[in-house]
Amino acid sequence: MADDTTETQQPKPKVPLAPGNTISDGSVYPKGTILGPDGKPCRACNERSAFSALMSQASKKKATAVPKPPPTDCPPDVVELGRSSWTLLHSIAATYPETPTPAQQNDLKSFMGLFSKLYPCWFCAQDFQKYIKKEEPRVRTRDEFGKWLCDAHNEVNRKLGKKEFDCRFWEERWKDGWKDGRCD
Repeated sequence: MADDTTETQQPKPKVPLAPGNTISDGSVYPKGTILGPDGKPCRACNERSAFSALMSQASKKKATAVPKPPPTDCPPDVVELGRSSWTLLHSIAATYPETPTPAQQNDLKSFMGLFSKLYPCWFCAQDFQKYIKKEEPRVRTRDEFGKWLCDAHNEVNRKLGKKEFDCRFWEERWKDGWKDGRCD
């Protein structure tokens, strides 16, 4: 859900980066650190490695030659948050009824709107809100919603310079498992 665009893509949204902003001890935030609305580095908007570098810089610790794996009991970074969120959303699509009732359709539209407003990475949330405004969630059937969500995910992948997923296979990936049996 992050919104890092490349020069050949759409222009970047105005994200407060931290060039020249100082930490309480007088040192400077690393270039590219994304700040939250409170002016402090946003954990949910930065990669853990960038946040770790920021914290080690603030405490003036020397980096070790071999990076330690990140602890599993820390707040998620933008990468972990994105992966977990897409997993949840695609799983919802996979279990959405083939022919949902009008109430179920309304619930899903409401959920997607609320999700886009409550997402912890504030600039990712704003970007997803813009996408939903431009491409309203299609919720009349499971297949329609699954393909809409896959298109939304691919929009983010393009902005991040990642490979796009072939949306013809969304049900294999998220509902039934691959035909080669690797998920059985």
